[in-house]
Parts: sequence; C-alpha cells; structure tokens
Amino acid sequence: MNGLLLVDKPVKLTSHDVVDRIRKASGLKRVGHTGTLDPGATGLLVLCLGKATRLSEHLTGLDKTYEGIMRLGLVTDSYDLDGKVLEEHPVPATTAEALQHLCDAFTGTIDQAPPMVSAVKVGGERLYKIARKGEVVERKPRKVSVHEFSVLSYAPPDAQVRVCCSSGTYVRALCHDVGRQLSCGAILASLRRIYVGRYSVNDALPVDGFTSPEIVQKRLIPMEEALDLPVIVVRNASRNTVMTGGTLLGPELTTLCAAREGWVQVKAGDGALLALATIDTTAAGPRFHCKRVLV
Repeated sequence: MNGLLLVDKPVKLTSHDVVDRIRKASGLKRVGHTGTLDPGATGLLVLCLGKATRLSEHLTGLDKTYEGIMRLGLVTDSYDLDGKVLEEHPVPATTAEALQHLCDAFTGTIDQAPPMVSAVKVGGERLYKIARKGEVVERKPRKVSVHEFSVLSYAPPDAQVRVCCSSGTYVRALCHDVGRQLSCGAILASLRRIYVGRYSVNDALPVDGFTSPEIVQKRLIPMEEALDLPVIVVRNASRNTVMTGGTLLGPELTTLCAAREGWVQVKAGDGALLALATIDTTAAGPRFHCKRVLV
C-alpha cells in the first residue's frame, strides 16, 4: 500500500493523532504527514503511506491555502483563541474594504517572526516550551511568501479571510500584525486548510471514515500521480542502473525533459515510478543521478 492519502482533520485532534489512526486503519507502520495543522485547526492533511514516505520532502514545501476568521479587539499570547488573553480593546469603525487595504500590505515576500507559542526552535528549545515558563525571547524573522490575503466578508468583530501562502507561514501572525495596524489587536479565531498545492480538502475523507485497509486502499493516490515534477522515461535495458542508484545518460532514455536543474521523476515505459533523480547539466548533455530509488 503505497501512495498519498487526503484526510480531513477535525478540531481537537493533533496531526500525529491522525497519523496514528491511519496506521491502525491501514495496518501500516510507515505513515507520515507532509505538514502539520494545529489542534484547533481543521482541514486537509496530505499523508504519505508506505514507499511514498520517500516523496514527503517534495510535498512539505507546497503552498497552502486557508480560510478562517480574524477576530478584532483581542490580543493573546498565541495569537489565537487557545492562548491567554493579554489585551482587549474596542473595535474601531471600519469596513471590509479598509481591512483589505491593511491585509494587502502583508502580501508578497515579507519578513515574519514566528509566534512565541509555536514549534520553532530557538537555542535548541521549542518556543512553546519557553513560553510555558513565562519567558519571551527574540525570534528571528523568516522570509515567507503570501500570495493572497483576502477579506471575504466582515461582520464586526469578525472578518472571514482567505490566505494562500508558502509553507511555514503563520496565518495567526498575519492576523496579529493586522490588529497592531488597527491599534485594537486581532487574533485567529478559526482556521481551515482547504488546499495543499493542487490537492483539495473537497477530495479528502474525514479521518473517522477510514475504518479498514480496504477503504484506505480505495482512497490512495498512486505515487505515479503524486508529484508535479518533470518526467524522464528509462529504457528497459537500463532499469538496473536505476535500481542501483546509478547515473542515466540521454541514450538510456526514451523520453527526456526540458528541465536542466532540480529533481525529476524516473518512470518506466508502463508509467511506473522507479526513482527520483537530480540533474547535472554537462557539455555532453544532461546526466540524471538516481537518488530516491522506489523499486
């Protein structure tokens, strides 16, 4: 049983709880997620099963899309409803259009400092563990990309928002920053992940729906369809080179690709995914080094 599984996580469960449930339902030990969701968040988790766990590094960095509620007038230590309330302020008169103008300032490539209540490590210790001690430490901002930060509706004090962003972006930190601009504070009151790359929560099954290996198998996305990387097709005579992690040259392939750097999928003539390879461009042409052998 090798492939991707799209799971709709409910509130309160951790991402690791979901992984454990799928392990029990599938009977597999090799199950991993490609990006966590906070316990208070719901929505899409993309899990890798069996040999597909070797593809996870190419899925964790995919862009994410979320919808949620930004609540004005509150400041908490976690930037969401799970934290301790630090401040409460009246919400100034504003409109969805005015909020959108503030949100637009946080789109593009921005520097974002992670919340104190987060899993980021500082000095070898998780920030949330430091926060539990009542301490606040300096957090180095990180570059993140926010492709969309839209206000879908506004009914004071709540604004429904949609955020499309790079992996590692904290939506609750975006809400916190908007609240600071308004001088009244803001938190993330709810969050739902609706997309991971091209994968949609509409195609996911609630975790409680996975009750047997047969259901897991039926819902699996084959490894051959999992990635959006370029593809090269190897000749049958050169399959042993792939299986031993060797280097492929142009004459050993029936199909080349236009890519000259990065990763490619190495497939057999029947479409089976054999390996992932990196490209080394030389004067004599591209060379493909098989790094992740899957057969």
